[in-house]
Amino acid sequence: MPQGPIAGTAYLKVNGDQYPLKGNLTVSSSAVERTGIAGQDYVHGYQELPRVPYIEGDISTLPEISTEFIESIIDATIQADLINGKTYVLRNAWHKGPVEINTHDGQFRVRFEGVSCDEIS
Repeated sequence: MPQGPIAGTAYLKVNGDQYPLKGNLTVSSSAVERTGIAGQDYVHGYQELPRVPYIEGDISTLPEISTEFIESIIDATIQADLINGKTYVLRNAWHKGPVEINTHDGQFRVRFEGVSCDEIS
C-alpha cells in the first residue's frame, strides 16, 4: 500500500495568524494520564487524572515577531497543521512562559497549554 509523508512540513497558527515555525513541533492532545498502581502482590489497577494538553515548537526570531506579545497570549486558539494531513486545535489556550531566546540558532520555544486539544482530521 502506498504511503504518504508522515514527518516534515508543519504550520503553527495562533488565532488564525501563522507563525514562523523553525522546528520541533510537538502536539500532546491527551486529556488524561493513567498511572499503574501496583501492590506487593499484583497490579491492582490504575489512577486516572486530567492532563493539560499542549502544543509547543521553536519559532524563528524574525523582526516582526514580538516575544512580549507572545507572552501575553491567553484564551487563544492554537492550530497545528501537519504534513500527514492531521490538524490539531488547542482551545482556550495560554502561553506558558518564560520565553528564552537562543541567539545561536535565532529561535525561541513557545509552549501553549489549553483546556482541550482536538484532532480535526
